[in-house]
Amino acid sequence: MFTIDTHTHIIPKHIPDFNKKFGYGDFIMLDHHEKGKAWMMQGNKRFREISENCWDAETRIREMEAHKADMQVICTIPVMFSYWAKANDCLEVSKFLNDDIATTLNVHPDKFIGLATIPMQDTKLAVQELERAMKNGFKGVQIGSNINNLNLHEPQFDDFFAACESLNAAILVHPWQMMGQEHMSKYWLPWLVGMPAEISRAICSMIFGGVFEKYKKLKVCFAHGGGSFLPTISRIEHGWDCRPDLVAIDNPINPKEYLGKFWVDSHVCDHKMLQYVIDLVGADKVMQGSDYPFPLGEAVPGELVRTAPISDKEKEIILGGSAKSWLGI
Repeated sequence: MFTIDTHTHIIPKHIPDFNKKFGYGDFIMLDHHEKGKAWMMQGNKRFREISENCWDAETRIREMEAHKADMQVICTIPVMFSYWAKANDCLEVSKFLNDDIATTLNVHPDKFIGLATIPMQDTKLAVQELERAMKNGFKGVQIGSNINNLNLHEPQFDDFFAACESLNAAILVHPWQMMGQEHMSKYWLPWLVGMPAEISRAICSMIFGGVFEKYKKLKVCFAHGGGSFLPTISRIEHGWDCRPDLVAIDNPINPKEYLGKFWVDSHVCDHKMLQYVIDLVGADKVMQGSDYPFPLGEAVPGELVRTAPISDKEKEIILGGSAKSWLGI
């Protein structure tokens, strides 16, 4: 079955010293401490150790063959968003990252599809870089679940969503800057608890803030199976129903009405949860997505879907068909 892995991350092998260039911040650099491995350095702190499959296209292609993936959607690692930086500096970082992805797309157009990163802290610059990326062959953009703790329904992001709708750009919403992470650093809780909550935060803010009503043609995918939104949708609906004075103040429509109007990836780690997600949003709104190449991602990309007790037709849709609709290919 033709397979598109819609959720994978990539980074340039060599990154300029933006800390030195801009004179502030903890921009990521790579310390290639041994062959095929590097530390992502956030200032003087080690953020994460990565392997060459994070930057080397040939390595990725070999692993894709082993995983039976025909294509990957590639986008930056969320820590690279740099929304905290000065807007023009973030724009420069975004251009550098996007140009590196564009090079990979140009060399391997049959293997990779690109999503850009943009300076979301300045909507005018964000739209400018989105337009440039789309002209250069990208199919959309990856954004964070919040922008410097602003939720995605805020009016300042309207022009961004309007541009995405106009350009037919796919949007991948990825958790980052997890709320409350400073209070739960032990046990990897920001990744285990904060990430699912962040995606629910993003979905709820876009629904209750009326984003999907303003821009009905938006093509949005929420990473990690929609996080904790789908497992708690009935609680969310109950809150909308019992306290409309608090919940339905900007959009009177039942949140369950939006099921099937956005995409989620398949990285839910469990066959029963995958079936539950399919039941809620439909197979045509679920896409193979592994979070490759990170440890918390799917160990063998695509295996969950291929081994699931669902029909071959559903597998065909999830592994490739729904991604084609989202990406407009």
